[in-house]
Order: sequence, then C-alpha cells, then structure tokens
Amino acid sequence: MTGALAQASAPAPAASVPRVRTTADIVREAPASAWRRPDPDNVLAMTLPSGIVWIELAPRFAPHHAANIRTLVAQHYFDGLAVIRVQDNFVAQWGDPAAAGDDESKLRPLGAAAAKLQPEFSIADRGLKITRLKDRDVWAPVTGFVDGFPVAADPKTHRAWIAHCYGTIGAGRGDTVDSANGAELYAVIGQSPRGLDLNITPVARVLQGMELLSSLPRGGQNMGFYDKPEQNVRITKVERLADMPEGTRPDVRVFRTDTPQWNEMIESRRNRRDSWYVHKAGAIDLCNITVPVKIAPRAAAN
Repeated sequence: MTGALAQASAPAPAASVPRVRTTADIVREAPASAWRRPDPDNVLAMTLPSGIVWIELAPRFAPHHAANIRTLVAQHYFDGLAVIRVQDNFVAQWGDPAAAGDDESKLRPLGAAAAKLQPEFSIADRGLKITRLKDRDVWAPVTGFVDGFPVAADPKTHRAWIAHCYGTIGAGRGDTVDSANGAELYAVIGQSPRGLDLNITPVARVLQGMELLSSLPRGGQNMGFYDKPEQNVRITKVERLADMPEGTRPDVRVFRTDTPQWNEMIESRRNRRDSWYVHKAGAIDLCNITVPVKIAPRAAAN
C-alpha cells in the first residue's frame, strides 16, 4: 500500500519544451527545398579589385532593362569601366567615366544594346504572388517578397514594384524617364531611399558582396562623384554565371521567400530570440530583412 501511494504521488515527468530556433538556426537547418538556384542567365559577377559582387537581375519587374543589361554584359561593355560615384548613406554608382564629360565621342559604344528604354517603374500586380509582411509600411499599403526581391504594392492601382532597399540596384537616368538603358547602374548602400520608388527603374539586387561597394571611399561634394579620374574604382569584368564553364561554375543558392522556413525566419527577426536581446520589437521593416545567399565553388557544393 505504501509503495502504491508513493508511486501515485510521484511527480509527472516534465513535458519537453520545443527548442526555440534563432534566425541562424533556421537558415543552417533549412532543407534543400528551402533554397533555389537562380537562372544563371540572370546572375552576374562584377569583379572589382577587392573581390566579386554577385548580382541577380529582375526580369519579372524590368524585362527590357534586364535584357539590355544582358546584351551589354555579353559585349563586355562594363569590362574596364568603373565605379565613379560613392555618396555616403546613398548609392555607389558605376558606368562609363566619360559620361561625366561633354564629348560624347569618347563614350564607349553600346553596340547592339538600346540607347533608350521606356521606364519600368512598376508592373501589374495581378497574378503576382507576394509573400506579404503583416507589418505596416509608410510607403505602400502592401510589402513583402517575390523571388527574394523586396516588393511594395498598391491594391488600388494594381501596381507592384521593387523597393529601394539596401542592395537594390537601379538604372540611372536623366531628367527624361526614357533616358535609362542599364549602362549606368547604382546600388543602394545606405538608409533605404524609398522616395525613389516609382521614379526610377530597379533592375537587380546584390546577392553577395555588398561590403565591397559600401566600404568604398566616399566621393566629393558633387553628389559623391569622384573628383579625379584616378579615384575611380576600375571594374575588371562583368560576366554572366551562364557564361562560366559549367564544370567550375560556382553554385549559387538563394533562400526562397515562399516557404514555411522563410515565414519562421521573418518571425524570428520580428521578435528576436537570440539571447543578447532583451526587448522584442514585435515589428519589422521591409528593408531590414536580408535574404540569405550561399555561393560556393562547384567542388565544394553539396
């Protein structure tokens, strides 16, 4: 009897507590299905003296600009050109240094690429599957991600566009909206200038190598353009991933933004679970979200 009473009053075993995963845990433990390999025709490698800036074009949002940039790359247009402007807390810009002068005869020929393109500031949102954020945005009624690109949308106008977040690449233009062609590009390296949204064509985003652009010496008082030609940072070459030998082509993988793992990762960023954090913010901004990318030599790919 005593034994029976002792057995009955024994404490129940503690219920197992589910492990709370941090952002790093989620990315590290994500299955292969949580990653995608972008189209190698739309992945560019821009080699600078300090390393490679990996870029993914956005043909869904800017098909004509993306095609023109691919044409320019195929012609080796960017090889030997330069980063000519680095404006603090704004953009790093690259293209033909001769564009700053008045002598158009010194400009590098565009070859088969178009000199002018109609703007692609936005696209129709019908049929566009946006992984939406629940957080309020100052600039647009809807924000979220499409194929890893930060996207804003307005259901009233049925338009969607790539937001000017850190790492977004756009096609520089003059005063006329059709003056862009992709020969002059910039990457956002500072606080997100969302006021540029719907005023200029975003054409791509940096996948990896942002630190190579954001750490460049700042330019002068003329909107960050370098004052002397010797300050320009030369571009060794720009090539498509598709043009690299398949056997040695790096393995590029981008975290998908339409999976349960992505939603879990967003929540882990919205309410940080890392032990360092005392306060959980409970909210997140579109431009404060980084899409994980893995680029490995083919021999090291798994």
